Amino acid sequence: MTFCVGIKVRQGVVALADTQIVRGSEQVSKQKLSILNHANDSLFVMTSGLRSVRDKSLIYLSEQLEQHQPIDRLYKIVNLFGDQLRKVREEDGASLAAGGLSWNPHAIIGGRLHGDLSPQMFYVYPEGNWVESSADSPYFIIGRTHYGKPILDRLLTFETPLQSAVALALLAFDATRMSVTDVECPIDIAVIAEGSRHATFQRFSGDEIRCVTQWWTQTLSQSLISMPLDWAANLFQGVPQ
Repeated sequence: MTFCVGIKVRQGVVALADTQIVRGSEQVSKQKLSILNHANDSLFVMTSGLRSVRDKSLIYLSEQLEQHQPIDRLYKIVNLFGDQLRKVREEDGASLAAGGLSWNPHAIIGGRLHGDLSPQMFYVYPEGNWVESSADSPYFIIGRTHYGKPILDRLLTFETPLQSAVALALLAFDATRMSVTDVECPIDIAVIAEGSRHATFQRFSGDEIRCVTQWWTQTLSQSLISMPLDWAANLFQGVPQ
């Protein structure tokens, strides 16, 4: 399976993706967060679903970007990616269905081109249509979507500082990893800060983030111990202190 989260706050855009792919009893690491360069700008694409659809669509997109004059707005590249998804479905959809495989590609695309006023982020559906992030909807998750949502819904807003957005993306991944077996390190993280048109990218191993996840577990444990329970005092009558 997959875990990819994209966050858009006032100070910029954050992308985080795991790298684990499970095929039967085999586990391998494959990059799911791709950085593309176009006309001295950079953007990222994260995908979930069939790997073959992802690879073919991204190759087609890269080819289209090479043939186009410089594109000035990110949404135009998102439209172009949607066109490639539809093209791949026309070419491969019937054979995939015949093999019992469902058409399930989802994508998150973020970046800032020279015509964009600030970094942008879009969610692309399997049909090739899309929605844009907004101040009241500042994140998208694809793949394993349920486990990381609670912490984002509780703590993330459009005004969250960029560094805190990176931290929340990591905690959403960690919550997912703790509950499933098909999401795991290494993780890839990309950041595009407000005022920049270039993505900063880094891969992190499990060892590199272990101190953070252990700190988070210890912090939650201490919070549980100090949690006020006066409201439930009647439940514990007769219980040894």
